[in-house]
Amino acid sequence: MAEADPFEIEALSFLDALYRTGLRMTRSEAEAEDLVQETYIKAFRHRDQFTPGTNLKAWLFRILTNTFINLYRRKAARPETTELDDVDESILYRHMRDVSPGSSSPDPEAELINSTLSSEVKEALESLPEKFRTTVLLDVEGFSYKEIAQMLGIPIGTVMSRLHRGRKYLQKQLYDVARDRGIVAARAMPRPAD
Repeated sequence: MAEADPFEIEALSFLDALYRTGLRMTRSEAEAEDLVQETYIKAFRHRDQFTPGTNLKAWLFRILTNTFINLYRRKAARPETTELDDVDESILYRHMRDVSPGSSSPDPEAELINSTLSSEVKEALESLPEKFRTTVLLDVEGFSYKEIAQMLGIPIGTVMSRLHRGRKYLQKQLYDVARDRGIVAARAMPRPAD
């Protein structure tokens, strides 16, 4: 019987975090799954480039981020197409998933995200321009400015600027929602400056 591979065990321990971030980046379950799969393929294929003893999570997130950016650029360069052959099956699958009884969710990751983030917050995050959204999401995952800068291949000052601008954008987008929901701090807080 083969001995467990410590690299593989540790790398797979970050699967949920990678998927969660991939889902927020792509805004599509299928694309997030593909992105994470591609990330792991690249990580296992190039594991000799990883320096043992360094931050494996940061290394994996850098691969995820670079893969996303490359896919995003390729996608932007070609026109959007739709395969009509798969439409009926996906609609049926979603309908069955939505009406399936029982307490076990067929998609626990989406359920968790939906239960913790209101639709307004998700919409605000999704409306952020890609470079700001990616930086904010990596910050939310707990990476330092230095780690984010390394992952994105940009200076730390650019990371700080993107985070500042991204947070300001989110603050403006969510101010009215907070006020409408009667959050006391929002009532006392002046509307964010443009």
